[in-house]
Amino acid sequence: MERFQRQTILPGIGISGQQKLQDSKVLVVGAGGLGCAVLPYLASAGVGSLGIVDGDKVELSNLHRQVLYSEKSIGEFKVLESEKALSSMNSQLTITTYSVFLTLENVDNLITEYDLVIDATDNTEVRYILDEACRVAGKAMIYGSIFRFQGQVSVFNYQGGPSYRSLFPEEDQSSLNCAEAGVLGTTVGMIGMLQANEALKIILGMGEILSGKILIYNMLKNDQQIFELAIQEKVISEKAISSTIDLISVEKALVEGGLLLDVRELGEKPVVSLENCIQIPLSVLESRLDEISKEAKITVFCQAGSRAISAAKILKKANFQQVKAIRGGASDLLKLITNEKSIS
Repeated sequence: MERFQRQTILPGIGISGQQKLQDSKVLVVGAGGLGCAVLPYLASAGVGSLGIVDGDKVELSNLHRQVLYSEKSIGEFKVLESEKALSSMNSQLTITTYSVFLTLENVDNLITEYDLVIDATDNTEVRYILDEACRVAGKAMIYGSIFRFQGQVSVFNYQGGPSYRSLFPEEDQSSLNCAEAGVLGTTVGMIGMLQANEALKIILGMGEILSGKILIYNMLKNDQQIFELAIQEKVISEKAISSTIDLISVEKALVEGGLLLDVRELGEKPVVSLENCIQIPLSVLESRLDEISKEAKITVFCQAGSRAISAAKILKKANFQQVKAIRGGASDLLKLITNEKSIS
């Protein structure tokens, strides 16, 4: 117990509290900026088992905020690189990695053996799927999100408390993520640390949990506020869940063929030039639907994924039947095309 002596002497923790941490199992969905802030604190605090879900590989642009990785990590799966880093911090830690993206099909299996779940994603569609699965399973979901210099933290589905959909019944899927809006590493670190703190409080049974509340932190003003949630609960039917847009990889999109629909704004880079690709910005898509055949097999992409999902929903609502969205974006698509050309 020498390792944890500084925290076991705190009122309300002690050896029994440390045992609670050792016995706990926490799933972290997303090993990006938030995940890289959450994971080291949980590992160092003595959480016994961590699950890490992420299908991404490390890129150079990740390194300014995803502090578990180094330049040698580039090109490697984030879950495997984070496992290496965390194991070096705490050799007694049990780590299970899942180098996949969370989907409607795998979410139940992923969360089943864990006591609570931390949402460290930046994908709104995935967050809705995770929230509903946690609600049904009765597991708390610790939420964190970033927009430029501001971050939010809350706890959903805690002891029957409100869900994420209570706060955002119909959130705008076209909202910018970090890749599109920009982010400062310290903002991500602060919000991830607060998420980890909520996890420790839940496990230890201490303090006031951010259930039914949302904490908003402004890094530029050092301003922190907590608001009570105005509940707007909407029960999600099985039919609604099954209507979730099918997200596919860039590789699968190219294999399946059909029409590629670029919904980025004109002038956004990189430019993707393919015979089967057309560009109609999301902002004008609804007024230009007549330019697309309803019989076509359509795969939508944008810069990072969120606008593609919004566009796919517009198409579905307009009775386009064969619609999918690419998980990722134009850079991933162009990278794969370039690699295939160099190999051939």
